[in-house]
Amino acid sequence: MLFVGVDWAEDHHDVCVLDEGGGVVSKGRVPDGVAGLSRVHELIAAGIGDEGDPVVVIGIETDRGVFVRALIASGYEVVAVNPLSVDRYRDRHRVSGAKSDPGDARVLADMVRTDRHLHRRVAGDSDQVEAIKLVARAHQNAIWSRRRLQNQLRSALREFYPAAVEAFDHIGDRDSVAVLSIAPTPALGRTVSKAKIAAALRRAGRQRNVEVRTAAIYTALRSEQLGQPPVVEDAYGSITSSLARLITAHSAEIAALEEALGEGFPKHPAAEIYLSQPGLGVVTASRVLGEFGDDSDRFDTAKHRKNYAGTSPLTIASGGRRVVRARFARNDRLGDAVNWWAFNAMATSPGAKAFYDEHRAKGDRHNQALRALGNRLVGILHGCLHHGTLYDEHTAWGHRAQLAA
Repeated sequence: MLFVGVDWAEDHHDVCVLDEGGGVVSKGRVPDGVAGLSRVHELIAAGIGDEGDPVVVIGIETDRGVFVRALIASGYEVVAVNPLSVDRYRDRHRVSGAKSDPGDARVLADMVRTDRHLHRRVAGDSDQVEAIKLVARAHQNAIWSRRRLQNQLRSALREFYPAAVEAFDHIGDRDSVAVLSIAPTPALGRTVSKAKIAAALRRAGRQRNVEVRTAAIYTALRSEQLGQPPVVEDAYGSITSSLARLITAHSAEIAALEEALGEGFPKHPAAEIYLSQPGLGVVTASRVLGEFGDDSDRFDTAKHRKNYAGTSPLTIASGGRRVVRARFARNDRLGDAVNWWAFNAMATSPGAKAFYDEHRAKGDRHNQALRALGNRLVGILHGCLHHGTLYDEHTAWGHRAQLAA
C-alpha cells in the first residue's frame, strides 16, 4: 500500500508519498489542473515496486472540487480529513509549532497510514446527486443571504423609521419590501395613499385581506414617531431602497432555484423514498439527499448516519463525571435541514408528534425534543433506504405504541 498526503491550495498542491513503514517514497509541489494530476501519478508511480498495482490511499483536507473528483476517478481511495484534525496530528510530529505546506502533506500521509479508519472516505456519489447537492446548497445560501439582508433592513429602520417597524410583523417579507419600495422614508410614508399601498401589496402577491392590511399599514406609517434630520433620513432612505431591491432579487432567485430542484430531484431513484417520509418536501428532501449522498457503502449503520447528521447525543465520561450534550461538530447544512424536517413532520405524523410530546413531558426543551425527533427520523430513513421500502407510519411508530400500552 502507498499513502499520499495532499496539502490542497488554490493554485498548487504539496504532495508526499509514504510506504507502509512510513518512509518517504517521493514528494513535491504540483500545479492545479491536468498537469498537476499527471505529476501526482508520477510521484505515486515512483513508489510502485515489482508487485505492481498497490492500493493507494490519499488524505486531503477537502471533499469536493474537480481535483478531488479526478483523484477518485483515477481509482484512488480518497479520505477527507478535517483541518482541525490535521492541526492536532501536527503536534505528534513536532512540538515547536513550526508549520509548512510540505510538512502538512507529510502529516496527512501519515494520518491515512495509521488512522484512516477514523476518518471519512470521500463517498462515490452519483453525478445526479452531486448536481442536486449543488443546487440545494445554492438555494440554502440564497436564503441565508436574504436573511442577513432582512436583518440589515430591520436594523436600519429602527434607527430612523420606527413607524415601519411597527407597521410590519416581519421586516423583509414581501409586504414590507413592497411598501418600503414606494415609501422608503418616514416623510414618504406619511404621504403615501391607501391606494398605492394596496397596489404595492397586490403586486407583491397578496390576495387576501388587502384592505385590512392596507388600513393597518396606513395608520402605522402616519403615527407620530421620533425621527432623524432630513439629510440623514434621506441617506437612510437610499439604504432602505437598496436593501429592498436586493431582497426582491434574492427572493426571485430563490424561487428559480426551487424550480430547478423541483425538476431535478424527482428524477433520482431514491426520490420516492425520501418524499414518503413525513415532513419532507422537495426542497428539504433535496438538501437531505444532497448532504447524505447516495453511495450505499457510505453509512454502514443507522448510528453512522445519525452521527454524520449530528443528531445523536455526544457522551463525555471521565471518572465519576458523565455529561450528555448535543453534537456541535457536524454538517451544519444537514443539521439545519433535519431540524426543519423534524418540525414539519409533527404536522403530518401522529407518531412523530407523540414522540416530541413525550420528550417535552420529560422536561426536554423545544430544541432538545426536536433534535431527538430528528435523530429518530434519520434512523427511519436509513432503514427505508437500506430495505428499499417507503415510509409506513405503523412500522415506524407502532412498536412504541405497544410498549406504552
